[in-house]
Amino acid sequence: MADTETPKVSELIKGARRGNADCREQLFVLCRSYLGFAARAQVESWLRMKVDASDLVQQTMLEAHRDFDRFQGQSEQEWLAWLKRILAHNVADFVRSFRGTAKRQVRREVPLRDPAASSVEWGAPEPAAPGRTPSQEFLLLDNELRMAAALSELSPDHQEVIVLRNLERLSFNEVAERMGRSRPAVQMLWMRAIRKLQEAMEPDA
Repeated sequence: MADTETPKVSELIKGARRGNADCREQLFVLCRSYLGFAARAQVESWLRMKVDASDLVQQTMLEAHRDFDRFQGQSEQEWLAWLKRILAHNVADFVRSFRGTAKRQVRREVPLRDPAASSVEWGAPEPAAPGRTPSQEFLLLDNELRMAAALSELSPDHQEVIVLRNLERLSFNEVAERMGRSRPAVQMLWMRAIRKLQEAMEPDA
């Protein structure tokens, strides 16, 4: 039944283009959880202290609503790719803004350093190197919307351990530290979370 989702999204896109407000609303509701996990995975741990992923999702949804007429695609894959580009643009904008602010603050507070010094030395952590991120790999999976919907049905702890381990690719030691648990406890939690995710996906598999 993996192909049933694509026609559904395609029909919603067509209805939204015809001016059907219900289709348009359903189209955006359908992808909110998906964007939430995508945003969570794209935001570096150091940046998460400065911005809530839900704020990035809200901004992305607002811009997608505003610019919907500019979307030229027809399929679920094209729709999600368009949303991801908007989200990535918003993340990049925030990173540039944050780094610029951090540099200005450091220049005011400490002596001027070597201009060739890295941004980490200026006090703003360096974002991840370009290339495929864990979130991008997650979002390239088949049935992306169903995966995100199933993940959103899990308990907060199960969501957290999957996001940290599978999307952010942290080691179990790092996940344990982030969640305030022992490594064995986190490994058991992760295995249970994966089983729960598989069970949530099974009705549509």
